Amino acid sequence: MKVILLEDIKGVGKKDQIINANDGYAKNFLFPKNLAVEATKGNMTQLDRKKKNEEEKRQQELDDAKELAKQIAEKKVTLSVKTGDNGKLFGAVTNKEIGAALKEQAGIDIDKKKIVVKEAIKTIGEKEVDIKLHPKVTAKLKVNIVEA
Repeated sequence: MKVILLEDIKGVGKKDQIINANDGYAKNFLFPKNLAVEATKGNMTQLDRKKKNEEEKRQQELDDAKELAKQIAEKKVTLSVKTGDNGKLFGAVTNKEIGAALKEQAGIDIDKKKIVVKEAIKTIGEKEVDIKLHPKVTAKLKVNIVEA
């Protein structure tokens, strides 16, 4: 019997996957626990519609991320920090500080976990950091570090 899984089932399949299940397994286990529905024409159409809506939503998220990446690439944030001899910082500039400066100066609120600082920023000058907006979209932000 062909069934559509409504949840991930270990050893059987993933959610929204169509599988062949034994009649007894489907009728006595999957259906009573609402883990699957029979793969009728109506249920298949509903599954196709659901997958299409999810794909449109993913595409919209990708488009939004690309638009935000363009906005971020045009921006430049300035951080003023305490420095010691030879323009070296006390400590380092963190992604939290960069996120706060981006929100304050450009009005763009980004989660600090999405900001990737490749090397610790420990000197004054202009640096570039990556911001992972989407698995396929990474924006580059210019950060200018100046002496306070």
